[in-house]
Amino acid sequence: MEKSTNADIVVEEEEVIATKEQKVETSPSSGKMKAVRIHKYGGLETLVYENAPVPEAGPNEVFIKVYAAGVNPVDWKIREGKMKDFISYDFPLILGWDMAGVIVSVGSLVSRFKAGDAVFARPDISQNGCYAEYAIAKASDVAFAPVSISLSQAAGVPLASQTAWTGLFEVGNLKRNQRVLIHGASGGVGIFAVQLAKIAGAYVAATTSAPNKELIKSLGADEIIDYQKENFSTLKNFDLVFDTIGGETQTRSWQILNKDGILVSTVGINEEEAKKNGKVGKSFMTISNGARLQEIAGLIDKRMLRVVIDKKFPLTQVKEAHELSQSGKTRGKIVLSVIDNTPH
Repeated sequence: MEKSTNADIVVEEEEVIATKEQKVETSPSSGKMKAVRIHKYGGLETLVYENAPVPEAGPNEVFIKVYAAGVNPVDWKIREGKMKDFISYDFPLILGWDMAGVIVSVGSLVSRFKAGDAVFARPDISQNGCYAEYAIAKASDVAFAPVSISLSQAAGVPLASQTAWTGLFEVGNLKRNQRVLIHGASGGVGIFAVQLAKIAGAYVAATTSAPNKELIKSLGADEIIDYQKENFSTLKNFDLVFDTIGGETQTRSWQILNKDGILVSTVGINEEEAKKNGKVGKSFMTISNGARLQEIAGLIDKRMLRVVIDKKFPLTQVKEAHELSQSGKTRGKIVLSVIDNTPH
């Protein structure tokens, strides 16, 4: 796959490009840092940019100076309390579980990383996140950041790329020459799913809106369906449907599967519909894995996998970032710049 110069790809030459070693960052002597926290569940008004205690890394963790944090739908779902039946949080809570930065220090059990390493990670979602100047992550969730892109771009990779990888290959068992339909191809997960499926040698069909068709084509999709004007349910003989939409889109997807085909969803399965259609449906939650993330970094550095950033906001504009994410109209990823407050 050739590297594109498409204007949809944000090029940030002035930003920090990840190398194996950056300058050694230090933690603040005050024991305080700037962070975005919520003190209760609710709307955008609950997001507060304020001082917070600097976290302390455990023996199997790394302490990271956060350069940028990715924004994902799960962030505002947690903020609104939609996940409280699944994960119990203590308040105040720092949101955000996608990050890239530079290691300040490592725990006593960590040997793979050292201070100064540029890394990216999807930290444990049950703990405080990384809308903050500093964060911690288990070493097993961390990977060296790609050296060919900025840390700001790298922050948009961990959750979405691993969700796509897990859904396609670990849950969906996608193989070379199989046929896959990817719904929501221009979203954060969908953009990675299209590329990863194509790298794996699958025939890739994708649904998106007309303004995004050229982008999805440039990522390697073999067939693109404008969901606003075309009926994807006329497709036939697909081995896998990767669904990031749910609802009516999922309902109309069962009929395009072959007799052994499966539907994998990031938003849950309607078991009644699956049974009615005599098909297998699987839903999943992404569990981060540093080894998997390192493979993804390698694909990025080989120019086989591209990172698409929709928009970047300074950390102080987190409300605008959440509002954009909730609109459902993003193309690629949303990133919060933490190392400075300059929007790009």
